[in-house]
Amino acid sequence: MSAPGTLPVGISAMLGLYGLAWRAALYGLRRNKRLREGWEQRTLAAGPPPKADLWIQAASGGEAYLAWELLRQLPEFLPAERRSGKPKVLVTTFTSQGMAVLQKAAQALAGSVELVPAWFPFDLPGRMDRALAAVAPKAVVLLETELWPGLMAACRKQDVPCLVVNARMTHKSLAGYSRMPGFWRALGPKRVLAVSDDDAGRFAKLFPDARTGVMLNIKFDRLDFTPAPARPELAALLPDPSTSPFIVLGSVRKQEEAEVLEIVKGLLAKHPQAVIGLFPRHMERVEAWSKLLRKAGIPLARRSAGEAARPGTVLLWDAFGELGAAFGLARACFLGGSLADLGGQNFLEPLAHGIVPVIGPSWSNFVWVGEEIFHTGLVRREADWQGVLGALCALAENAPLPQAVRAEAELYAQSRRGGSRAACQAVAEYLICG
Repeated sequence: MSAPGTLPVGISAMLGLYGLAWRAALYGLRRNKRLREGWEQRTLAAGPPPKADLWIQAASGGEAYLAWELLRQLPEFLPAERRSGKPKVLVTTFTSQGMAVLQKAAQALAGSVELVPAWFPFDLPGRMDRALAAVAPKAVVLLETELWPGLMAACRKQDVPCLVVNARMTHKSLAGYSRMPGFWRALGPKRVLAVSDDDAGRFAKLFPDARTGVMLNIKFDRLDFTPAPARPELAALLPDPSTSPFIVLGSVRKQEEAEVLEIVKGLLAKHPQAVIGLFPRHMERVEAWSKLLRKAGIPLARRSAGEAARPGTVLLWDAFGELGAAFGLARACFLGGSLADLGGQNFLEPLAHGIVPVIGPSWSNFVWVGEEIFHTGLVRREADWQGVLGALCALAENAPLPQAVRAEAELYAQSRRGGSRAACQAVAEYLICG
């Protein structure tokens, strides 16, 4: 690793090429509707970010929630004499979802932390140098999988400690980074806290000079197994659950529609009185599903019509934001993004309603939960759509008691909580010493 304040000539040249790629991309990014919001901040046209004690980068909504949890606990790790003044923390994000979460967090934490939400500047090395110099933080925190060369290079040049916490890295990502090992080693963070031994090993290979360790995943600290309030208006759409089980197929992705259609057929053949709640992951697939179901001769109702579904019907859910409430009415459920190689969707939410979720083989987005959850029976993972169909049929006939499922899920999470405290302790070391 090069000395603070300097970067090897070859590394600087590579950063120059990286910056040219960013400049070329900006023309196209300007036309991106999602990136137009906050454009002046992203390009620093509105000036650099404000000065802060700490800078946390939270890419989107999920990372923003992690930042919220970290900052909720951070003040107790600071010395008593520093608690009289609230730490000022700049938290940047790339998406509107992340910004919405951070704005809520700023209000919730106002009594103990001055959280300043802002858009993450485009990672052009020169501009990032200017942004970091303006913020002048005692440390920079990157969350999960984020490695931004421009920001990391600025940290190296300005001798600002950079930490990666709740860190994750796949074999595929390591292989990609390893094509330029010298580049990444020169930009390496001071410290990495990874969520598993395997992840820590991969970070250690990429950043051999960093202080690398393992922590529990902060996401366990945020899990809440309190069921959401009942929605009587949704229950009114369904027939008697004692004779017509409600089965949810949630967050279904385009790439697995053909297989899910076979699951629908199999469920109605096995349970002809059932009602199937079909939730496409993206609303633009609602019409495609309508055509698929009609072509297959499957009775169909639309959630938006507000009409009660008859037994033996697919209720195509074309209203956004009601999947969680639907879990509370279900006897069994499947979570999509898992039959195709897409990494899966959140299969933990049904547990809060006492429902054992069924997923396909793909779950890489949630490996942090731990494979042990399948051994407990809290989640059913199947190799293919036939396995998913069999598991759903079995649960529809004999589902465990919801209160027992919630209690076991809470115990599972409780034994894995504490990641926020480990991250806070690491960050506080740099705030105290800085």
